[in-house]
Amino acid sequence: MEWNRTAAIVAGTVILAIPLTFILRREAYDPVKRIIDLAFSGLAALLLSPIILAASLAIKLDSKGPVFYPADRVGAKGRRIKVWKLRTMVTDADRDGRITRGNDVRITRVGRVLRATKIDELPQLFNIILGTMSIVGPRPESANLVERHYAQKDAELFEIAPGLTCPGTLYYYIYDEDNQAPPGVSAEDYYAEVSLRTKLAADLHYVRHRCLAYDIKLIVLTAVLIVSKWLGRRPQWLPDNMRDR
Repeated sequence: MEWNRTAAIVAGTVILAIPLTFILRREAYDPVKRIIDLAFSGLAALLLSPIILAASLAIKLDSKGPVFYPADRVGAKGRRIKVWKLRTMVTDADRDGRITRGNDVRITRVGRVLRATKIDELPQLFNIILGTMSIVGPRPESANLVERHYAQKDAELFEIAPGLTCPGTLYYYIYDEDNQAPPGVSAEDYYAEVSLRTKLAADLHYVRHRCLAYDIKLIVLTAVLIVSKWLGRRPQWLPDNMRDR
């Protein structure tokens, strides 16, 4: 009898918790979001570790330099963080600017494959485990870009941890990543003038409406868009803030 009562309590709690999780939004959702981040990133890091190891070996065989690239970025509450990636460019590529376009000559042969499949981003699963990043959240930018180009309203973006994917990142990946800056314009200035405001507006919409259903939709959409682009297709997709107009 006691066991049956305990099982009934647990089952009832789960039944109530599942719809409640989908209802929770913004700050109320954040503790649930952290639990999901830990569970998902821990499992993904374990399952995908062979791919990370294989990619690391390919990087070492393809070009000189370290396997990992620690990018200095601005995280939650404006704190500086290290975002870990598999190196896809030649050593000291940052000297020629931090913004990378699709056919950047600094990208290595192996790096092009890693970027196309987004395998270079897999080390950020460990950022998520440590709590400096989330699965879904605004992509972190460099301190220089934040200081020069973010407006006061963009401070909302730092309410939560930056993420692997977000609406602004997906929009950029589909429509802007492969575009080249015109002659005489640096890649960073072109990115700030053409792409950044669109990305930030889409990510602000996410921050203001974040919930489990939104996160699930973006995770699935990310996988679909990466595969579609890899197959040479460009899906006709727009972030929610653009479709809400």
